[in-house]
Amino acid sequence: MTNGAGPLDPGAVDQLDELPVLDPSTAHRVTDRVVRPPMSFWDRSKLLILSFGLWWILLWAALSNNPIEPFSTAVGNELKGLLWLEVLFGLELIRQIHYLISERSAGWHRFWSEVVFGGLNRQTHRINDWNRFRIGRAIRVVIFLALLAVILAAFFHTSPLVSLFQVPAAFITALPLIVQLLFYMLLIVVQFGALFWFLSRGGVDTYFPGDVKTRFTDVWGQDAVLERVKESIIYLKDPDEIESRGGYVPGGILLWGPPGTGKTLIAEAVAGETHNPFVFVDPGAFTNMFMGVGILKVKSLFRKLRKLALRYGGVVVFFDEADSLGNRGALGRGGGVFGPSSAAEPKPWQHVGCHGGTYVDPAINAQMVAASGPFAPPDDGPFQRSRMMAGMMGGGGMGTLQSLLSELSGLKKPRGVVSRVVRRTMGFPPKPPPKYRIMVMMATNMPESLDEALLRPGRIDRIYKVGYPSKAGRVRTYQGYFSKVKHELTSENMDRLATVTPYATGATIKDLVNESLINAIRAERETITWQDVVKAKQLKELGPPEDVEYVERERHATAVHEACHAVTAVAMNREMVIDVATIEKGGSYLGMVTQVRVEDTFTRWRTDYEGQVMVFLASLAGEKMFFGGDNSSGLHSDLEQATRIAIFMEGYWGMGRTVASHGITKEAGIGGEGPNDRRKRETGMLAGGLGVRIEAKLEELLERTRQLLEENRLQVLAVAHALEQFKTVTGEDVIAIVRGTEGPLIDGTRYHTDEFRALVEEYHTKMVEAHESRNPKHIEFPLLPGVVREPLEPVSTYADHEAIDPTH
Repeated sequence: MTNGAGPLDPGAVDQLDELPVLDPSTAHRVTDRVVRPPMSFWDRSKLLILSFGLWWILLWAALSNNPIEPFSTAVGNELKGLLWLEVLFGLELIRQIHYLISERSAGWHRFWSEVVFGGLNRQTHRINDWNRFRIGRAIRVVIFLALLAVILAAFFHTSPLVSLFQVPAAFITALPLIVQLLFYMLLIVVQFGALFWFLSRGGVDTYFPGDVKTRFTDVWGQDAVLERVKESIIYLKDPDEIESRGGYVPGGILLWGPPGTGKTLIAEAVAGETHNPFVFVDPGAFTNMFMGVGILKVKSLFRKLRKLALRYGGVVVFFDEADSLGNRGALGRGGGVFGPSSAAEPKPWQHVGCHGGTYVDPAINAQMVAASGPFAPPDDGPFQRSRMMAGMMGGGGMGTLQSLLSELSGLKKPRGVVSRVVRRTMGFPPKPPPKYRIMVMMATNMPESLDEALLRPGRIDRIYKVGYPSKAGRVRTYQGYFSKVKHELTSENMDRLATVTPYATGATIKDLVNESLINAIRAERETITWQDVVKAKQLKELGPPEDVEYVERERHATAVHEACHAVTAVAMNREMVIDVATIEKGGSYLGMVTQVRVEDTFTRWRTDYEGQVMVFLASLAGEKMFFGGDNSSGLHSDLEQATRIAIFMEGYWGMGRTVASHGITKEAGIGGEGPNDRRKRETGMLAGGLGVRIEAKLEELLERTRQLLEENRLQVLAVAHALEQFKTVTGEDVIAIVRGTEGPLIDGTRYHTDEFRALVEEYHTKMVEAHESRNPKHIEFPLLPGVVREPLEPVSTYADHEAIDPTH
């Protein structure tokens, strides 16, 4: 004997044989109750309480009609006059007594349920279900009318039949009062409706064809995205071109990217170019105090969009800052179309020193900053990973996002009352809804906070990144904005400016041009010069310097520190150039050297990283070399960055003496007691072979840096002298000083004479003595006359830059 799972246990077969066999004639009674199930107190007493309450109401109605009648007399009269109600009360009381006995006596319950009512049920079940339902309904109506007639007869003091005909006359008499009550109720409803209607207004602006003057030609630096957007507009104007071949018009576009890259400007260009209405939705339109107002706004918005689409053949709606629409919980799950987001920021400097992240390649610096810890691998994705998430619902409020999702791709009901009601009433099918040509555009710089359901195809069909423009795009953007003002900048100036602003956006470029114009106006000039642009750039990037005067020996030490960075950067970084060097104190630094990449490249090589590490280590090597083995605490951030890059080179990027990736060993828990024991794992890593290799790499690069600085001692002192004299020096002037050529503002040949060598060495010796003795005695700074040149056009572009010969 087997079942679906295998042979049955023989012991179980024996147990089955011992089970009692039920008589088929009594098998249906096994589950029958012996007595009636007990009723609750309310079910047992509700009709009794109702009838007694009705009798009491009628009693007080009689007393109100004859106030001088004694209470006892009124009760006696009502007992005689309401005999029908008392009979009903008695019948209900008998019924409840019957139920009470059936709950306790099996014989009584069986007699009434099987013999009396069972026989009646068998007789009535001979009638079909529909006729039995109609007969029962008619009986219930008759009983209801009879009870109503008796009650009305007692109320009107007439016969039951006559009382039914007095109801219309009483209703007409009470009609003014009823109308007043209905009017007040309607007034309250209208007040609430008007309040919600008023709250649902605003936040939506409609522009008709010709209202917006921005065109596609006004958008610079985003040509690839612009072409795709133009394509979508073409399909909106001529949908048959794609629908006739079995496709559908893309109905949604998401533009995402860093702030200021031109997302809203592209939308404005669409509004200016298209011949359809353009509806702009304010970011805070769906943020409301009362629940449900956001839903009304969504419904009202799409009702307007459908009307405009039918009238003009299509409509474009733009949601700016779409992340304000909220998220139903994808962020809490750590997911989403774009993955989790992070606003990874560098830790604040604990000590004021050199701004260690400015002269490094911005791409490398971004990797350092994005690392979640000092030994975590970088995340090269578009959004860095983090477990710190935003709220689940965002600003849209409960139901607003769901309503928007439903409107974007929900079922389209037939349009019009005639189609939905009249045609259906007459038996005709309603007309199918028209095709609404609605293009939805959204813009956000936080795409990971958008709901996954919002970004699926059918709602948002195309997702474009509006990123930082390329160098060619930046040049075109600078040319566009400078064409609106008077200036003296040449094409070489534009190219250089695009080079030294690698992460400039359209908004920052526009702001830089405006700040340059302010500088020109401040100098009472009509045209913008290159010096105005340089000053504006320094102000925007570095901010106004603090009004702080260094102690002379500290000023010289800071200048030497930054000069070591600058000379090493010029010598080692062949793909990057110095943008600016300064010793003007800022909020978190004493000085800095910033670098920019000459070309937009996307790969980094071992020699590039070694050059970056040497630039970091130049401060340590230089301070020890120029100050007799002593060094300051201001280089701590330099050592942090150098150590991070060395860890990545040895442990992750295959640029060391081993091949294994520490990223995998970290996941496996190698180097610690468990995969979650991060501190012990990192300690074990540094104490093991990897830590030894990292230290060896840093020592090797430190020695190379020391040799480089020794061979270029004069160049270091020359750059330090220029920094002490001018505080801030442009990158081209730094290169001119190091190479001994003429720069745009500084004549670098003056720093390569025997006279200057003797002068600067003597000054440096005095400063070292003052440093060692902490002597506050004033030391006269030796100015170098004739070093400042008249403003000239640059003698070379950054594209022509070559690294200096360390032996120069």
